[in-house]
Amino acid sequence: RGAPREPGARWIEPGCRSCTCQGGRVLCEAVSCPVLCSHPLPPPAGGCCPSCAGCLYEGVSRPEGDVFSPSDENCTVCVCLSGNVSCISPECPPGSCPGPSLTDCCPCQPAKCSFRGRMYAHGARFSLDGDDCTTCICRGGEVECSFTPCPMLDCPQHQRHLGPGQCCVTCRDPPAPTGCSVDDNGVAFPVGQIWSPGDPCELCICQADGSVSCQRTDCVETCPYPIRTPGQCCPDCSAGCTYMGRIFYNNETFPSVLDPCLSCICLVRAV
Repeated sequence: RGAPREPGARWIEPGCRSCTCQGGRVLCEAVSCPVLCSHPLPPPAGGCCPSCAGCLYEGVSRPEGDVFSPSDENCTVCVCLSGNVSCISPECPPGSCPGPSLTDCCPCQPAKCSFRGRMYAHGARFSLDGDDCTTCICRGGEVECSFTPCPMLDCPQHQRHLGPGQCCVTCRDPPAPTGCSVDDNGVAFPVGQIWSPGDPCELCICQADGSVSCQRTDCVETCPYPIRTPGQCCPDCSAGCTYMGRIFYNNETFPSVLDPCLSCICLVRAV
């Protein structure tokens, strides 16, 4: 390549080829790299052989003496020594533990529960024999039991009852009403009863659900001097006339109270 080489000289050509000058001839061969470590570093720039002065582990270069954990195993500890990576995992004693731990490096099986001759796994929920109102749970070898919570009731005591197979007291449906109570004096009317509450133009009826429905009567017939009958809603225009506090019948003639020279007559309008 245009450069003189002394006999016996050795040099490295590009492509990691080792060459030597022997008897006027150049002999070349691929560089042989004896690797004496398990996780060598890649060759440096311009170099041909890996280096055991550090470690390449899971694609990450580690310096000599570095202590680290693998990416998928936080409980394992590794160290880089002369290009070799040595890892140590924790030794976990056999047996059960009081409860599961998400941060403990030693996995363990929570203790089972022995209760009334039966074995239950950790976290199992069950009911007592013949008592569905009590719920139990196994927690690390211990059994915890509690009663089924019941809701608050807003009905009076005499309407509460405990049905067969039920755990909580419930409210009975109120009895169907048999009548209507209309005042504080205990006056009651049976269902379907019609009455007037004091105003003859108003009629009320006791409904089937115990409520009272009232309706006023509209008087269609009107006249200037009707006869009003006590207890009757609408004035009577067909029986006669009421004038100055006196009742006169149809076609009856009478003197005027205001002027004795005037004569008045009651005329009933024909229907």
